[in-house]
Amino acid sequence: MILPLAQSSCTPRRGSEHRLAADIVERHLVGLPGWAVVEDGQAITRTFRFADYYRTMAFVNALAYIAHEQDHHPDLGVHYDRCVVRYSTHDVGGLSENDFICAAKANVLAG
Repeated sequence: MILPLAQSSCTPRRGSEHRLAADIVERHLVGLPGWAVVEDGQAITRTFRFADYYRTMAFVNALAYIAHEQDHHPDLGVHYDRCVVRYSTHDVGGLSENDFICAAKANVLAG
């Protein structure tokens, strides 16, 4: 049985053999509304919007907990009413399964 991405857990991935091919990236994106591939396929990003700074920071703090728990950390751009989240796996030189697992968890978190 294959678990949905949001229910999966990250595992350490090192080396280019863990970098996802473009067709797999596109398949994962179908199930992740709001996410887009950027930087010539090296990363995915999404902007989450909120009513105010308090709600933005609540999301950021909850996402930080998930990042710690999964040992996979996004780059964040934090603003008054939004948070820009970017995932890439430096150790594989692009996108790995971990990026999509964490993106799915962020989508669940944002509701």
